[in-house]
Amino acid sequence: MITVVIASYRYGHLAAHCIESLLSQTTPPARILFVDDGGLDCNHLPSLYPEIEYILRPKNLGVVDNFQDILSQINTEYVLFIGADNWLRSDAIELLSKASADIVTYDIVVTGELKEEILVRVPGETQSYQGDLYWDRQDQHHGSMMYRTSFGQKIGYKKRYEDGAHPQEDWNLWDKMIEQDATVASLKEGLLFYRRHRENFLKYSHEASRTQEFKVSYALEE
Repeated sequence: MITVVIASYRYGHLAAHCIESLLSQTTPPARILFVDDGGLDCNHLPSLYPEIEYILRPKNLGVVDNFQDILSQINTEYVLFIGADNWLRSDAIELLSKASADIVTYDIVVTGELKEEILVRVPGETQSYQGDLYWDRQDQHHGSMMYRTSFGQKIGYKKRYEDGAHPQEDWNLWDKMIEQDATVASLKEGLLFYRRHRENFLKYSHEASRTQEFKVSYALEE
């Protein structure tokens, strides 16, 4: 019993791809919940995909408060959050459904306009794969890990850093679950397509400046 939460903020132009990837799963999730956190660009989706649930917030709560509010509403055994700009391989839910650990991770295929930026962000951790980059995440954190809902609700989403440069609030969830002896299983499969694109960086000034530096250096190398 898995709920997939599609989280969007200004990704309305990309969200249909993510939704289609979930509707075409070989084993469908028990529930698909789409949440627009005040981006105000997803109002067209309910008429296109009426079979999934929607929360279209009129104002932005921010990632931590948005995720925490949604997590409190999940009642399936497992939950998985995915950004609306990404998508899942068509057999992802089928494979994840066979796992029974508290946390289930899997590998990532990095793709998109700015995929090479990952080479700067995590040097040496990826390898070329069918024109994209394969990121091995065995027994390691990532933002779309599947986890046992009751365990996650006990810990909750919180900010891990206060410096404004580390918005990955799911790190706190991972750290605290591991500290409390959560069992971890890893699938040696690239199930998530992680799209790196310019909108990723426009939200955070430190990311935007770093990406501009990367694009300049990459252009010089070419």
